[in-house]
Amino acid sequence: MTAAEIARLAGVGRAAVSNWRKRHPDFPAPVGGSAASPEFDLIEVEQWLRGQGKLPDLDTADRLWRHLAAAGDSPAAALAAVGARLLARHHPARETTPPPTDPQPDAVPPAGPWSAAIPSADSLPAALLADLDALADDRGVPDAFDELWQRFSGPGPGRPLATPDDLADLMVGLAAVGGGSVLDPAVGSGATLRAAARAGCAAAYGQEIDADLAALAGLWLALRDVPGEVRTGDSLRADAFACQPVDAVVCHPPFGATNWGDDELGHDPRWIVGTTPRTEPELAWVQHALAHLRVGGHAVLLMPPTVASRRAGKRIRGELLRRGHLRAVIALPPGVAAAHGVPLHLWVLRRAATEASPPARVLLVDAAGGELAETAPRVLGVWRDFDAMPDAEVDQAGFARTIPVIELLDEEVDLTPARRQPAIGSEVSGAQLTRTRERLAAVVAALPALIPPATPAPDGAAGQFLTVGELLRAGALHLLGPVRAGVSEPAPDGPPVLTVGDVLAGAQASGRIDDRYGQQIPLEVGDVVVPVVAQQLTARVVTTTGTLLGRNLYLLRPDPGALDPWFLAGQLRTSANERQASSLSGTLRFDIRRASVRRLGLPEQRAYGEAARRLDAFEQALRQAATLGAELVQLTADGLARGAIRPT
Repeated sequence: MTAAEIARLAGVGRAAVSNWRKRHPDFPAPVGGSAASPEFDLIEVEQWLRGQGKLPDLDTADRLWRHLAAAGDSPAAALAAVGARLLARHHPARETTPPPTDPQPDAVPPAGPWSAAIPSADSLPAALLADLDALADDRGVPDAFDELWQRFSGPGPGRPLATPDDLADLMVGLAAVGGGSVLDPAVGSGATLRAAARAGCAAAYGQEIDADLAALAGLWLALRDVPGEVRTGDSLRADAFACQPVDAVVCHPPFGATNWGDDELGHDPRWIVGTTPRTEPELAWVQHALAHLRVGGHAVLLMPPTVASRRAGKRIRGELLRRGHLRAVIALPPGVAAAHGVPLHLWVLRRAATEASPPARVLLVDAAGGELAETAPRVLGVWRDFDAMPDAEVDQAGFARTIPVIELLDEEVDLTPARRQPAIGSEVSGAQLTRTRERLAAVVAALPALIPPATPAPDGAAGQFLTVGELLRAGALHLLGPVRAGVSEPAPDGPPVLTVGDVLAGAQASGRIDDRYGQQIPLEVGDVVVPVVAQQLTARVVTTTGTLLGRNLYLLRPDPGALDPWFLAGQLRTSANERQASSLSGTLRFDIRRASVRRLGLPEQRAYGEAARRLDAFEQALRQAATLGAELVQLTADGLARGAIRPT
């Protein structure tokens, strides 16, 4: 484990671990890594922390994950062994023989979602098995594996980076996988297939070159009883589903591969728009996806932005446009997928019938500004409108535009959305400039009054604390959620759903439900909602009724005779609770039961709660001021550059 994981385990900052190493000669010595980033033995560190009284109590899932993360060189293999144990418990009589790795032509894959290489659970130690059975008894077998899979998906030694849930949900929403079969030919540990299952797909298939990751993806499907399977192998060189058309393909392919098989695949039948150049591996994945689609089916691929404009891929891009296969290119906000800081693109493709006339327009969306949680509903909306009426003109200044295919078939065939967006008109810019300046001035003028008055406590003492888990057991709180059902095909007239993005932005509920949204939890005034996964621990108090709890949110419902909701929200969002409640895996996934709340009488709680309420209003005003300030800067720069406004 790394020093950062030790800090997370002990609930302290990284600097404290450095001080322990300097001040305590008996602190465990590094067993791997480098001088700049040493790695330590988990068992030795755990024993030392326990001896120093610095090891906090962990729940069963975190304790299990600690041992899995330290198990040999492959946490994926260790987690797959755990999954095999859970699968045997979930389906004790089901056959687990792996499917053939070389399917016969026109063969239909077997009904069970078995991976090509499910490991044995026989090597798991007895202590770990006891914790595993306890977790399965407490959470249920599928959710027990899900808890561990989420920890595995966070960054850490020996673990690949999974496609984030919000991005995977957007991809399956664009592909409209509900009710159909879906394939991911570079499935990794299964994040996109999980999203497809949430969206109500009828069957899920995947292929992955790493056998351990393939096992994890297949096990998740098996434990959720999702029809389909995951096979091991190189999708480009050895396509395991060559004779299996599907309704949708969703894929986050590897970027920049230099040895992808171009020399041996020069005349492959999958190259339906022409031979893929050696320097364009991502376009090979595009054609691979198209080749697996039924006519009318959609594919959505995550792509590096350079693929939209590189000269070597100009011919392939042109043919995709001419034949009507490429329907949209969507620029995403920076950082939506770990390890990629640039604004990635989503390519949306549709398998066109050979005899059909190609569409005249293509949709280009520039959603690179803002956060994905805020822009995803708008992206889905503009795509669905365009997909329903492909000949209609779309012209949303600075965001989305339909471009005639003939305009794109120029010397470059550049599909970069930002280069094709219309500029905001000068008359609009001038009017917006005045309104934005006035709104910003009003918000800034109100800021001083929103700062909650506070003075240092005379004794500086923190007092006694109770964990959320203890408050739950005492009946002072009720914990509901998180809702895990998928949200696809929104119902415009349904009740609004509070999403993670709404909570983080302090916005009104923006989500919608459909008939597959299995669990409906109405929100009440005074409820406190906390995202399960976020960049920082955030707690919001519900102030209106008529909305439902969304996915990946905890709902804490305090007893009004014991807990003030604003006091509770203010206590939860501390940096100490962020360290204590976040998982050891390195990802900011929170178990809110481990957060601490100061023990105070109800009158004192209300005083602190009022300060927390004012602090929340102050934070919202600061966020609004930052947004308006950025808008004012851009409008002024644009207006000055075009001469629409002039300096005075």
